[in-house]
Amino acid sequence: MRKGSPKKRYILPDPKFNSSMVTKFVNNMMLNGKKNKTFQIFYDALDIVATKLKDEEKSPLEIWQKAIENVTPAVEVKSRRIGGATFQVPMEVRPERKMAISMKNLILFARKRKGKGMAQRLSEEIIAAYNEEGGAFKRKEEIHRMADANKAFAHFRM
Repeated sequence: MRKGSPKKRYILPDPKFNSSMVTKFVNNMMLNGKKNKTFQIFYDALDIVATKLKDEEKSPLEIWQKAIENVTPAVEVKSRRIGGATFQVPMEVRPERKMAISMKNLILFARKRKGKGMAQRLSEEIIAAYNEEGGAFKRKEEIHRMADANKAFAHFRM
């Protein structure tokens, strides 16, 4: 951009847990601007998580945060064109992008699941990610495997 970088937008925290991370997750999950409905789906999913994992000493929000942490990739591969050839170069992921990738993967695989209602599917995916299994966790492992396989091209990093 000619005029420099755009101003950073700050997201307001959610009403129930007072967490801006929850609001970012809801914004990613929202369809057609239905934010209240999406908040309700998210809160219902956390209630389902609380009932299914009642023997855990953690709160549902802490379980969700641990699930997000478990599906967060540390490295990714980016295409770099060098001398007519395209290489998959492993690169570190910025912290903001890490959160965006993990949230989007969790939502994507929750949508792909079979179940009644989005809250049910999301809760199942959160529990699976918390237990280090499920589609989102497999995606993270796949990203790390690709980065490890292309470690030879790491010197092309900029």
